[in-house]
Amino acid sequence: MSKNFRNTLAHQLETNEEVRREYEALAPEYEIAKMLIACRNSEHLTQKQLAELTGIDQADISKLERGNANPSVKTLMRLASAMNMNLKIEFVPKTQNV
Repeated sequence: MSKNFRNTLAHQLETNEEVRREYEALAPEYEIAKMLIACRNSEHLTQKQLAELTGIDQADISKLERGNANPSVKTLMRLASAMNMNLKIEFVPKTQNV
Protein backbone atom coordinates (compact mmCIF):
# COMPACT_ATOMS: atom_id res chain seq x y z
CA MET A 1 0.00 0.00 0.00
CA SER A 2 1.55 3.29 -1.04
CA LYS A 3 2.01 6.23 1.26
CA ASN A 4 -0.20 8.35 -1.01
CA PHE A 5 -3.03 5.82 -0.73
CA ARG A 6 -2.71 5.63 3.07
CA ASN A 7 -2.78 9.42 3.30
CA THR A 8 -5.82 9.64 1.03
CA LEU A 9 -7.62 6.92 2.99
CA ALA A 10 -6.82 8.59 6.32
CA HIS A 11 -8.14 11.90 4.99
CA GLN A 12 -11.33 10.27 3.68
CA LEU A 13 -11.90 8.47 6.98
CA GLU A 14 -11.57 11.75 8.86
CA THR A 15 -13.72 13.86 6.56
CA ASN A 16 -16.25 11.57 4.87
CA GLU A 17 -18.80 9.92 7.16
CA GLU A 18 -20.04 7.53 4.47
CA VAL A 19 -16.52 6.29 3.69
CA ARG A 20 -15.83 5.85 7.41
CA ARG A 21 -19.03 3.82 7.95
CA GLU A 22 -18.32 1.55 4.98
CA TYR A 23 -14.70 1.07 6.06
CA GLU A 24 -15.76 0.17 9.59
CA ALA A 25 -18.43 -2.21 8.28
CA LEU A 26 -15.78 -4.16 6.35
CA ALA A 27 -13.24 -4.20 9.17
CA PRO A 28 -14.16 -7.65 10.57
CA GLU A 29 -13.74 -9.35 7.19
CA TYR A 30 -10.37 -7.72 6.66
CA GLU A 31 -9.25 -8.61 10.19
CA ILE A 32 -10.07 -12.25 9.49
CA ALA A 33 -8.16 -12.04 6.23
CA LYS A 34 -5.10 -10.48 7.90
CA MET A 35 -5.11 -13.05 10.70
CA LEU A 36 -5.50 -15.96 8.30
CA ILE A 37 -2.53 -14.77 6.24
CA ALA A 38 -0.40 -14.15 9.34
CA CYS A 39 -1.19 -17.55 10.86
CA ARG A 40 -0.66 -19.40 7.59
CA ASN A 41 2.68 -17.65 7.10
CA SER A 42 3.73 -18.37 10.70
CA GLU A 43 3.21 -22.07 9.98
CA HIS A 44 5.16 -21.74 6.70
CA LEU A 45 2.20 -22.97 4.68
CA THR A 46 1.20 -22.02 1.17
CA GLN A 47 -2.46 -21.63 0.29
CA LYS A 48 -2.19 -24.91 -1.59
CA GLN A 49 -0.76 -26.73 1.43
CA LEU A 50 -3.46 -25.29 3.68
CA ALA A 51 -6.08 -26.38 1.17
CA GLU A 52 -4.70 -29.92 1.22
CA LEU A 53 -4.74 -30.00 5.03
CA THR A 54 -8.30 -28.68 5.32
CA GLY A 55 -10.05 -29.98 2.23
CA ILE A 56 -11.00 -26.38 1.43
CA ASP A 57 -10.35 -25.35 -2.16
CA GLN A 58 -7.26 -23.17 -2.60
CA ALA A 59 -9.41 -20.70 -4.54
CA ASP A 60 -11.71 -20.38 -1.50
CA ILE A 61 -8.74 -19.78 0.80
CA SER A 62 -7.57 -17.09 -1.62
CA LYS A 63 -11.01 -15.44 -1.48
CA LEU A 64 -10.90 -15.47 2.32
CA GLU A 65 -7.45 -13.90 2.32
CA ARG A 66 -8.59 -11.16 -0.05
CA GLY A 67 -11.63 -10.43 2.14
CA ASN A 68 -13.99 -11.55 -0.63
CA ALA A 69 -15.73 -14.28 1.35
CA ASN A 70 -17.29 -14.66 4.78
CA PRO A 71 -16.24 -17.95 6.38
CA SER A 72 -18.48 -19.89 8.71
CA VAL A 73 -17.31 -20.68 12.22
CA LYS A 74 -16.94 -24.30 11.09
CA THR A 75 -14.60 -23.20 8.27
CA LEU A 76 -12.57 -21.05 10.66
CA MET A 77 -12.27 -24.01 13.02
CA ARG A 78 -10.98 -26.23 10.19
CA LEU A 79 -8.44 -23.59 9.21
CA ALA A 80 -7.29 -23.06 12.79
CA SER A 81 -6.92 -26.78 13.42
CA ALA A 82 -4.85 -27.26 10.27
CA MET A 83 -2.51 -24.47 11.40
CA ASN A 84 -2.14 -25.91 14.94
CA MET A 85 -4.15 -23.02 16.36
CA ASN A 86 -7.23 -22.61 18.52
CA LEU A 87 -10.03 -20.41 17.28
CA LYS A 88 -11.03 -17.58 19.62
CA ILE A 89 -14.01 -15.36 18.85
CA GLU A 90 -14.77 -12.42 21.11
CA PHE A 91 -17.29 -9.71 21.61
CA VAL A 92 -15.65 -6.49 22.78
CA PRO A 93 -17.17 -3.16 23.76
CA LYS A 94 -17.35 -0.67 20.91
CA THR A 95 -15.43 1.87 22.92
CA GLN A 96 -12.44 -0.47 23.02
CA ASN A 97 -10.05 -0.11 20.09
CA VAL A 98 -8.83 -3.66 19.53
